Amino acid sequence: MPAAPITLERPQRWDSSFDPEMTEADVDRLMTTAPFSAMKPENFSPKVPLRGILRHDASIRRYRAGEIVVREGDYGTSAFLLLSGTVRVVLKPGLPPSLLGRRESSRKGLIRLLAQLWSGLKEPEVGGPPQSKQDGRVGARRDASDQVKVFLQDIPRVLDEHRTATIAPGEFFGEIAALSRMPRTASIFVESDEAELLEIRWQGLRDLRRYDEALRIHIDEIYRKRALRAALRELPIFQPLTDDALEQVVARAEFGTYGEYDWSGAYKNLVQGSAGGQRQQEPSIADEGDYPNGVILIKAGFARVSQKFGNGHRTLNYLGAGQMYGLQEIAHNWRNPQATVPLQYTLRVIGYTHVIVIPTSVMEQVVLPAVPPAQLPPLVAAPGEDGAPAPPSAADASAKIGADVLEFLTEGRYFNGTATMLINLDRCTRCDDCVRACATAHDNNPRFLRHGPINDRFMVANACMHCADPICMIGCPTGAIHRAAFGGQVVINPATCIGCQTCFKNCPYDAIRMVEVRGADGEILVDKEMKPIALATKCDLCIEQVTGPACQRACPHGALVRMNMNDLDAFADWLKR
Repeated sequence: MPAAPITLERPQRWDSSFDPEMTEADVDRLMTTAPFSAMKPENFSPKVPLRGILRHDASIRRYRAGEIVVREGDYGTSAFLLLSGTVRVVLKPGLPPSLLGRRESSRKGLIRLLAQLWSGLKEPEVGGPPQSKQDGRVGARRDASDQVKVFLQDIPRVLDEHRTATIAPGEFFGEIAALSRMPRTASIFVESDEAELLEIRWQGLRDLRRYDEALRIHIDEIYRKRALRAALRELPIFQPLTDDALEQVVARAEFGTYGEYDWSGAYKNLVQGSAGGQRQQEPSIADEGDYPNGVILIKAGFARVSQKFGNGHRTLNYLGAGQMYGLQEIAHNWRNPQATVPLQYTLRVIGYTHVIVIPTSVMEQVVLPAVPPAQLPPLVAAPGEDGAPAPPSAADASAKIGADVLEFLTEGRYFNGTATMLINLDRCTRCDDCVRACATAHDNNPRFLRHGPINDRFMVANACMHCADPICMIGCPTGAIHRAAFGGQVVINPATCIGCQTCFKNCPYDAIRMVEVRGADGEILVDKEMKPIALATKCDLCIEQVTGPACQRACPHGALVRMNMNDLDAFADWLKR
């Protein structure tokens, strides 16, 4: 008789706790601490109770003086609530890399470039421990849980050299990165002798906001205040403003959210339809021909810039986080009040977009008078004498890569990718060396498929693009899919994946696959219902390979490249090869 199949319990939402050491006594204590003491447990779902969130999605962390809690630039999917002690947030320009325990990046000088021609190693791929010089004020130690923590040894000097602000007990921080899937915006370290913090992974924070209105309003207000100031200071148009002038802008700023935060399912259905039908389903943020009510800053997500063309619209560009719309028209009208122009383009949502609107009156009264004339955008070009549309402007990205290619990228939303796999079909010989290299790097399990949507002579392969806005991370109940700490690659932890298929269904690019799990003897594992247990898998950009993506390195004809699709200049150069 054949051997009975191996059966297992199918994993559940909280099979893998954020901190297995959390106890019911810890939860009892947290329930008497603000803001949890003011929450009403009856408002929570029976499947996701308040105590369950604190028990399984949170962890009490203890830090000592000088230890860094979060570092600017790291990707994090958790937020922190300070329970006791004091911590400091380092304001811009922030701590240097050496004080964060990182290596200083540098380029080789001319002498080193010449010297390497005759001083190379005899054997290939020879490496050694890094020899970078670290700042004497930074150190590292292991705590009781065997975690390595970086700490500052000379706090008074750090406080003297850098602008900081104090975070007091009862305050949240890190929620912006946790909820927006963006890198940390500041470094935060412990100032008091000891500090106790509650770390909440983003799934728990999401559920707390869902069932407690007061916490949602509070976190949203923190998000507005902290994120807005940082976002404005990074944009050249706002940099000439004094602190008082910037505060006026912050006070008058308006916020808007368009589309769905978890937009993937609806978007995949639209992509499968016609392009015109898809565009009709995209909510409009601002319309061509309307009066410009304000400058629109894209804070999260993406938006399409289009212009009327015949009986329809043609796509001119796409805007991502940090980019703006409407500035050219507002600046034009401010400089030419006798010859004002309406909005020249339409701005539509692609999936989900969070925007910040600076009203026109604020731009005219506070911002534009402070900006040097040389930094103002050019005047809006007038249409030709025959009524023809104005010449292409800076918004017209199709001038770089072609209208058809731009439409293809926009309809498929491929500009979301920071490491999109592109294959030049004229160079590709279908040798599959890229697939074999991927398999070799991942225990004979290739992480991508060498096929996908095609435009002219290039193909977007079905490989994880490591998106700027990784929709796949939304809804993962255990946090198994997450960003790597330093590189920001989107990776899956097989130890905490429960096979729920959420990321698989969310991915708009069919870059995640569900694979059946086998035991050591090769037998497929099944649950008690005799159904095979499948876990999610995808490209991890060869995060463990020193030499980078094996697929790109293995291509013998240079046909394959991993491309940041927001660098249109590099993409245009690649197309012209």
